[in-house]
Amino acid sequence: MIDTGLDITTEKVAQSGLPKVDFNNIPFGKIYSDHMFVADYDGKQWGDFRIVPFNKLNLSPATSVLHYGQSIFEGLKGFKSQSDDSVLVFRPQANAKRMRESALRMCMPDLPEELFMTGLHRLIDLDRNWVPDVDDASLYIRPFMFATDEYIGLKPSEKYQFIIFTCPVGKYYAAPVKVKVETNYTRASKGGTGYAKTAGNYAAAMYPAKLAQQQGFDQLLWTDGVQHKYIEESGTMNVLFVFNDKLVSIPTSDTILPGITRESVLKIARDWGLTVEERPVEVAEIISGAKDGSLKEMFGAGTAAVITHISHIGLEGETYELPAAETREVSNKILKELKGIQRGEIADTRGWNYKI
Repeated sequence: MIDTGLDITTEKVAQSGLPKVDFNNIPFGKIYSDHMFVADYDGKQWGDFRIVPFNKLNLSPATSVLHYGQSIFEGLKGFKSQSDDSVLVFRPQANAKRMRESALRMCMPDLPEELFMTGLHRLIDLDRNWVPDVDDASLYIRPFMFATDEYIGLKPSEKYQFIIFTCPVGKYYAAPVKVKVETNYTRASKGGTGYAKTAGNYAAAMYPAKLAQQQGFDQLLWTDGVQHKYIEESGTMNVLFVFNDKLVSIPTSDTILPGITRESVLKIARDWGLTVEERPVEVAEIISGAKDGSLKEMFGAGTAAVITHISHIGLEGETYELPAAETREVSNKILKELKGIQRGEIADTRGWNYKI
């Protein structure tokens, strides 16, 4: 247990919703645990720390976030340990760090790691029975912060609210995905907010993603906003490639979210002695690799999906098929390692799990 001086009040639900949940059939992101952690920023400091029943928010129509988009969030997961009765949360300190970086970019108050971690710990400890003990299921954890000034004027809000809620989830993608290379719309531009986990980034991506889905694709493969020549991300995931015997990852930048799962994949690969390259990847290179067979594997890495195989690439009316997911040695081996660490089945030699 972390040792902090935060005074957190707790109001428990009168009746838990847990008995109504079928853990063998969990939709992603639609069932919520009993409680949520809440903290308020009054313009000077964080305070009024509380755990309360999960409930709707009461907001004025003039609430700043609804008009000017000062909203950031994180996503991480907790797992039922297979070696004892604890809950294992995967790399939460990294999420706390990234949230502070997002807050700085969005002109929002700093959120101390102590506050993030203490609220998370107390909340999950209270709702630990909501953590699924089922294959391919986990407790998804959603911390977020938003502006709460009741003021219609374009300036940074003075007041904010920070909330953590959780929900048991199953698989995000049930099968390998088909992606379309986006050569018209732009997810992020240099100097923008692409590296921050802010709500507006995702809102801007919805329309082009919808167009791709109407064409039979599951997600987009985003390219740079200047030439549409270089690969950046795939949907809500970082994207990685295996060219022959090399694992290749696109370097993070101010247009690419620094994914924690991506970083974990690269660390595991390097520890195993695999050849790893972090370098720009051109659209032309992946199409050429798909044609001549040098592109052995292509996959997305992210918290929700962990590792998602990419089966097809669409570009300018043509679709290119990649090797079958079950034949992919590197990504499947890394996925097995990640899942084993997250569930306590494999020794956590890197200190990634936070035990509750």
